[in-house]
Amino acid sequence: MRAIALREFGGNDRLELTEVDDPKVGPDFVLIRVRGAGLNPVDWKLREGSLEGRFPHVFPVVLGWDAAGVVEQVGPAVTKVAPGDEVFAYCRKHFVGEGTYAEYVSVPEDFVSRKPEAIDFVHASAVPLAGLTAFQAIVEATAVRVGETVLVHGAAGGVGTFAVQIARARGAQVIGTATSAKHELLKDLGTTEEVDYSEVDFVEAVRESRPGGVDVVFDLFGGETLWRSVDVVADGGRIVSLADPLTDDHYRQRGIRPAYVFVRPSGSQLAELARLIDGGEMRVELEASYRLEDAAQALERLEGGRVRGKLALEVSSGERQAG
Repeated sequence: MRAIALREFGGNDRLELTEVDDPKVGPDFVLIRVRGAGLNPVDWKLREGSLEGRFPHVFPVVLGWDAAGVVEQVGPAVTKVAPGDEVFAYCRKHFVGEGTYAEYVSVPEDFVSRKPEAIDFVHASAVPLAGLTAFQAIVEATAVRVGETVLVHGAAGGVGTFAVQIARARGAQVIGTATSAKHELLKDLGTTEEVDYSEVDFVEAVRESRPGGVDVVFDLFGGETLWRSVDVVADGGRIVSLADPLTDDHYRQRGIRPAYVFVRPSGSQLAELARLIDGGEMRVELEASYRLEDAAQALERLEGGRVRGKLALEVSSGERQAG
């Protein structure tokens, strides 16, 4: 099969459009013919070798963690999907090598959900990693409730756009941080207040409108942003971070409850996200899509930062080819 692969770590010049073996299909695995593959910042970090200390790598390494496509084959223990079904999945395994920048990917059945009917494959492929991250932070880690106020940092990015919408769907008010050029986007997604972190101090801005503090902070950056976010949380509030595990007592002052999310695959949660999309409560903000062979260009755009929402690859629309 065709795939974008690495034979050694480095820059985009190390990416190859090449032929690799088709992935194997275990007894409880699903083989997906990939139609769209979402991009995430972890992709270029993986390309540089920064995940080598966390996961075993099998070369040639095919990049990519998100896929939407059509079920091509299922293992004998699979019961929830069948060949021909349209699905999407967050495809993180216990090793790095068989990614989604490819014509086929094989993943456990429990990672897979039916694709939202309201969107195409490319838009659907932009959902899994970012959407699950937001879901696991907003719904599981902090259990945002009706009437609460949530501060979402990086609200115009891939994860942030989903976090805003999931919090709004749960009946919360959302304050989003982003540059002023993206404030109209945030309003369209459902924020009640927008803060330009490049122009004003976000702590002062939030405290001015919410003197008692917010109930929840959703942090993507860690470091000083996370540290200072304690000052905008109400007594007994919650902070969830995607960047840093929260171990310092600084985060527990005034009864503040910290959480750390490292996103995990979940077909059942993807089904919840699909329900939100099909019900009109959530949309996919896709800035651009690229051909599979233009993956290096797409990664360059992603690595440059300031992407509005997500980027994705258009992979395959044809029938199965011998691999």
